[in-house]
Amino acid sequence: MTRTIQPLAISPAPTPVPSSLSNAKPVTPLLDRCGLPTGLRQLPDSDLAQLADELRQELISAVSETGGHLGAGLGVVELTIALHYVFDTPYDRLIWDVGHQAYPHKILTGRRDRIRTLRQGCGLSGFTKRSESEFDPFGTAHSSTSISAALGMAVASSAKGENRAAIAVIGDGAMSAGMAYEAMNNAGSMKNRLIVILNDNDMSIAPPVGAMSAYLSRVVSSSSYRHLRHIAKDMLRRFPKKMETLAQRAEEYARGILTGGTLFEELGFYYIGPIDGHNFDHLLPVLRNVRDSKETGPVLIHVVTRKGHGYAPAEQSPDKFHGVNKFDVETGAQKSGKAKAPSYTSVFGKALITEAERDPRIIAITAAMPGGTGVGEFAERFPDRAFDVGIAEQHAVTFAAGLAAEGMKPFAAIYSTFLQRGYDQVVHDVAIQSLPVRFAIDRAGLVGADGATHAGSFDIGFMAALPGMVVMAAADEAELMHMVATQVAIDDRPSALRYPRGEGTGVTLPSRGAVLELGRGRVLREGDQVAILSLGAHLPEAMLAADLLAGQGQSTTVADARFAKPLDENLLRQLARHHRLLITIEEGAIGGFAAQVMGFLALNGLLDGGLRFRPIYLPDIFIDHDSPAAQYQLARFTANDICQLAVASLKER
Repeated sequence: MTRTIQPLAISPAPTPVPSSLSNAKPVTPLLDRCGLPTGLRQLPDSDLAQLADELRQELISAVSETGGHLGAGLGVVELTIALHYVFDTPYDRLIWDVGHQAYPHKILTGRRDRIRTLRQGCGLSGFTKRSESEFDPFGTAHSSTSISAALGMAVASSAKGENRAAIAVIGDGAMSAGMAYEAMNNAGSMKNRLIVILNDNDMSIAPPVGAMSAYLSRVVSSSSYRHLRHIAKDMLRRFPKKMETLAQRAEEYARGILTGGTLFEELGFYYIGPIDGHNFDHLLPVLRNVRDSKETGPVLIHVVTRKGHGYAPAEQSPDKFHGVNKFDVETGAQKSGKAKAPSYTSVFGKALITEAERDPRIIAITAAMPGGTGVGEFAERFPDRAFDVGIAEQHAVTFAAGLAAEGMKPFAAIYSTFLQRGYDQVVHDVAIQSLPVRFAIDRAGLVGADGATHAGSFDIGFMAALPGMVVMAAADEAELMHMVATQVAIDDRPSALRYPRGEGTGVTLPSRGAVLELGRGRVLREGDQVAILSLGAHLPEAMLAADLLAGQGQSTTVADARFAKPLDENLLRQLARHHRLLITIEEGAIGGFAAQVMGFLALNGLLDGGLRFRPIYLPDIFIDHDSPAAQYQLARFTANDICQLAVASLKER
């Protein structure tokens, strides 16, 4: 969005975090009295700056022990306090978008005693979660949903005759998603009590214009101004319609020129701002004016903040402190073990660069996750052939389709859980037209501490359901390189390659991937009793299960399917005809690879001769955040689980 205003000066942190602060819990006398917002509201305004300092120290201390999202939370400490101080939460609905800025909110809403369990098994979620607290009215682990949800709550409040406020706090990054504008367009035509806080933490810092901006914001948010504006509108209705319209537009554009809110005014919002999000003298009067206003219709308050505010390491490196491992508070140094193997993401990025050096038609696209998908490294090598479209997965997919229609070779690198947001475009704009868009699906499968909202559980099913779609899953990082090369070679239909989060297996990598024959798997171990057919990165567990079965006298074949679609029909016939039991393994939900295999076996009579077929897929639940090992145990995906299933199945009559 083009800015039309002068940059706003940001206030310094009320009290810098002491350089001597260690990882020990900080001393927080005011925060100790504010376990819930009711306690916070007992404080005088003059104590809030000290409370913000204490809350910031508590946040830094907690995340240094747990890891998680830090920079965004540090940037909204004052805003969080002000919102809970002014509004009557949880009666007033407060929605944080996206939820990684909600750690200070959790501390102030009865969860401080559990804040050091963040993202751990049975601990607090890293995002807002309805089942966790009445202060979390809506879960927002995916971006740009808050305005739609808050509007729904505002309409419900009106329908029930209630007088509760619905407040959506949305980051400026989330405003790159079309859904936010769809919601604003709808809200602008309604008269419900909706408040949108635009948390703008990407605005440049420049010489001070903050005092004037704050003054103007107080004026335009005041009841007297809005009442006078209402009277003026009533008077103008007595004039010819053309004059009334011109006067109304003049007033709106005047405020827009002064404040930069013309776009939001055009969408039907009453715009206030920008205001300094780290200054209580600016925040409190505006929030109180909006709270107490009798005017109807949606309001947008533009608040400028700084990511990492008040903690020097996070201010200096906001990208590195967006999501962090455990770290040393005094130095900011993050603690991480030495990787045993390169990550799948980095291998994908390097493989794509290798292919792009030979083929100028290769283009990489990502939706606001260049580092998380490997496209960032590609962009450094080919800046004119890499595109970060923002939080706009629908656009990313159709943008790639347009490129493919003109003979380019686009790779759309998108997390599995985010690709769900662009599925209509995958179907309509890519698959129906048989356009060779290449989907690189990162974070396929369970993702540990990020939990159910970010687990890539459904992509096998929703991609394999599409006619003509090629669906591959890498068993290791060398296979990933081969599959990238294979996608480059597929030029007559769309293709999808899924791979997990985290480190690879440590296999030797080729200098360049080799093109695989479509729909051809591989056999890694041969036996004659049990056949284990693995799709994706659980192949090592399948091999270990075969060892366990061998110890019990069961000869076991292990095969890597490589493709969920097209299936290796010859391999399936061989496994079905020469084994008593066939087990499939996939790190995805029901309706994926196993469904494809079962359909083929049934239609070809391969189950008629007594073959026992047992699929292993993710259980029919959303698996909460935990360590990956704990999640796989819950899902019964370990080698022991595979072995026990095989033994029990062979004993059945």
